[in-house]
Amino acid sequence: MSFPHQHTPGLRIQRFAPTLRLTDFKLIAFDMDSTLINIECIDEIADAVGKKAEVAAITEATMRGEIKDFKESLRRRVALLQGVPVTALHEVYDERLRLNPGAETLVNSCKAAGLKVLLVSGGFTFFANRVKERLGIDFARSNLLDEADGRLTGRVAMQSWGDICDGAEKRRTLLEVASLLGISPAECIAVGDGANDLPMMGEAGLSVAYHAKPKVREQAMVAIDEGGLDRLLEVLR
Repeated sequence: MSFPHQHTPGLRIQRFAPTLRLTDFKLIAFDMDSTLINIECIDEIADAVGKKAEVAAITEATMRGEIKDFKESLRRRVALLQGVPVTALHEVYDERLRLNPGAETLVNSCKAAGLKVLLVSGGFTFFANRVKERLGIDFARSNLLDEADGRLTGRVAMQSWGDICDGAEKRRTLLEVASLLGISPAECIAVGDGANDLPMMGEAGLSVAYHAKPKVREQAMVAIDEGGLDRLLEVLR
């Protein structure tokens, strides 16, 4: 089986077993910020208190892999959100958050082919749970912003699995859900854009970089550099 789209502009197949079909997989895992959706939520929340540039600089350095400790990076950024009213999260969701092109098509195609869908994010439950519901996603794991008296405290709250969903937790979640479904990591697809997605992408049978940082593009099996998420369907029939 050959791939006529192998040299299509903006879509690169770098390492690939050419017999794969969508139905060869049982689970697809997505990062959220800048992958399923068009924004980095934390940067937009910070905009509400005039700290977007400061927070975005840390986000960008983290996604490029220059700041190695995602947990420390997230704690630093969340601390800058202390005092932000919770209403600001609603405004970000309503006014700024959009699904990336092709997200709905790809998720629906995967579900139609019998795959379960996992959203695993270093972002926040406020957004992840809404995106999960909007797209009919099966599982989601993300970070919980601590709040008191209608304002953010500048801390991340502890959950049953831990407090911060970093690269190691993304990997662990992918393996945990695969185990729950009784499937192997080889039957999983992982889609992401930042350095903290690499651990889960490294476990999956198919790794997909979507408009990703250079380090992530280099290591992924498939890189979508132009167009929507549904371009993955040009590769997997």
